Amino acid sequence: MFPNAVECLACFSLIAGVITLVITNNPMVLELKLRKVGNSVGVVLPKEALNYLKVGEGDVLCVTEAPQGSLRISPAKADFNRQMQAAQDVVARYRNTLRELAK
Repeated sequence: MFPNAVECLACFSLIAGVITLVITNNPMVLELKLRKVGNSVGVVLPKEALNYLKVGEGDVLCVTEAPQGSLRISPAKADFNRQMQAAQDVVARYRNTLRELAK
């Protein structure tokens, strides 16, 4: 897909004495430069990444926290947005109760 991409990526992890091997064929590897956009900083996604995500100009992307301090970018889905809004409403409504339960 990308001329400089690694053909096969192998990742080993050791968690609780279990070794896990994940092999991904043709992984998408991109290094993107942060650019100033008005008073903000943005990333321009190349055409290949947009095609992979099946998104285009005006579409909404969802950025979620992923393992090992990384972020995951995926196309936003109406169901997901609705569920996240419902979860945020519950957290806002029961903020004090949730804080007490967390102690």
